[in-house]
Amino acid sequence: MKNAKIAEIFETIAGLLEMKGEKIFTVRAYQRAARTIERLPVELDQLVAANADLREIPGIGKAISEKIVEMVGTSQLRYYDSLRAEFPEGILELMHVPGLGPKLTMRAWKELGVTNLDQLESSIHEGTLESLPRMGKKAAENILRHIRFARSEASRIPIARAMPVTETLIADLRAKCASIKTLLAGGSLRRFEETVGDIDLICTSTEPNEVLNALVDMPAVVEVLGHGDTKASVILEDGIQVDLRVVDESHLGALLVYFTGNKQHNIQLRDHANKLGLSINEYGITEIETGEVEEYGDEESLYRRLGLQFIPVELRQGVWEIDAAREASLPDLVTEKDLRGDLHLHTDWSDGRDPLELMVAAARDRGLEYFAITDHSVGRGIANGLSPERIRSQNAELRRIADTMDGPRVLLGTEMDIRADGSLDFPDEVLADLDWVVASVHSAMDQDSVTITERIIKAMRNPHVSAIGHPSTRRIGERQPIDADFEALFRAAADTGTAMEINSNPERMDLKDTHVYRARELGVPLVIDTDAHTVEAMENVRYGVAIARRGWCAPRHIINTMPSAEFMAYLGLPKQDRVWALSENAQPGSH
Repeated sequence: MKNAKIAEIFETIAGLLEMKGEKIFTVRAYQRAARTIERLPVELDQLVAANADLREIPGIGKAISEKIVEMVGTSQLRYYDSLRAEFPEGILELMHVPGLGPKLTMRAWKELGVTNLDQLESSIHEGTLESLPRMGKKAAENILRHIRFARSEASRIPIARAMPVTETLIADLRAKCASIKTLLAGGSLRRFEETVGDIDLICTSTEPNEVLNALVDMPAVVEVLGHGDTKASVILEDGIQVDLRVVDESHLGALLVYFTGNKQHNIQLRDHANKLGLSINEYGITEIETGEVEEYGDEESLYRRLGLQFIPVELRQGVWEIDAAREASLPDLVTEKDLRGDLHLHTDWSDGRDPLELMVAAARDRGLEYFAITDHSVGRGIANGLSPERIRSQNAELRRIADTMDGPRVLLGTEMDIRADGSLDFPDEVLADLDWVVASVHSAMDQDSVTITERIIKAMRNPHVSAIGHPSTRRIGERQPIDADFEALFRAAADTGTAMEINSNPERMDLKDTHVYRARELGVPLVIDTDAHTVEAMENVRYGVAIARRGWCAPRHIINTMPSAEFMAYLGLPKQDRVWALSENAQPGSH
């Protein structure tokens, strides 16, 4: 059993114990263990196999350590099964509905007889849920909105879950099959969509049967849907479907094109080919008149044969990329190598896992020219937010580290709450001492569109606010975005010179690609950040870069592609002048 599942079980135990009225310190012990396990850089099954003392892990005591050993060894937990048996089957699903939580779930069950989502939805329509204490009509309507959102997302897998599974599969197949030459993901995963329906793997190998047999024989496979000479389809133990195709190298280019673009892109590409007297499929290009088949081992050659500029995988969305490729006007998209800085990092001063020294060393090791430590402000009590006194102490420590270290420039920063009324957690005299200020919404996310839009714009008007963090506040598959007017937000950002963040956390991917596209058109300064709470999470920058690429961003649209000296000069300008300095960004340079 892997860390993610163990953490999920402990989180669920905490919720069930809270419903039972268990002592709060017991509930928090399980919550703390779940959060710790989620962020561990090593799998617990490896530690158990090495006979490591799990009690050395912060937040893991004797009882929880024993439960981890049981789960790793047996893939189940008797205590968890016994606890679940005390509640109706559907209660776990209810407990995770935003706005409900363990205590209200218990009252809905005991007082209204609600034990599943269908009954909950009926109780909202009938008006009985709103009659519960501390509920009310508006809160009940918000819960209904969350239910509908969860159902619409139920058939899709968040990329944060699908990508690690895919990378593990690829590594395991390569380890088992020396015959593999090429093995990579296709479909929506390769395009870095927010969610995927299943996992498509494309492979070339001198021994196709070896690879296909290796997939269906994997321990994680619980059902084999199909197993042929060139394709196998399986269901993994966590419910994800995997389709593997093994082809000759001469067909690789055509297959990648066929299984990477979305449906609309492939339709447009096929129509374009037909106009040239050609037919395109997963095996290559066919001359319609002669029937002659042309094979392509790489994608670039196939696009070139169609008279098109190579279309980056992130742009194969069926919008206007083929028109742009026909005119050779696709942008030179931003890459990871273009980024010079990371401006949203957390340490153990607030809710990060690693100390300042480790995060600083990680920034240096990644070759960054500059970075900002942005621990939470005091308003995030649950995240151990910093008071003005603590942030001054942290700044002093950062200056000491910077003075003794060769490497990237250390920027003093904060991620500061935008309160419900639009005021900020820190006064201007504290903010004036900082180099970089990220302002974010972490509370009162159910405000109406006008209120929450004005709330964020009010924060933008502060001369010390450098950027708005994770602007929509969403969590993919878990929490809907705020109901803000993003057109108004982007225009205000451009007017005030406030950057909008592309948050690389794969559970957020916020801003999303369509928002990035529009913000870029309006000349909004954009910044790609990792929002890393651990050293390992700094690697998530690839997700942010993919979002920027899906939004047709070139390096010039992303402010942290500037070299250090240029970036510091940019920060030295009044905010409105920063817009002038980036005025070329208002010219999209693409369709």
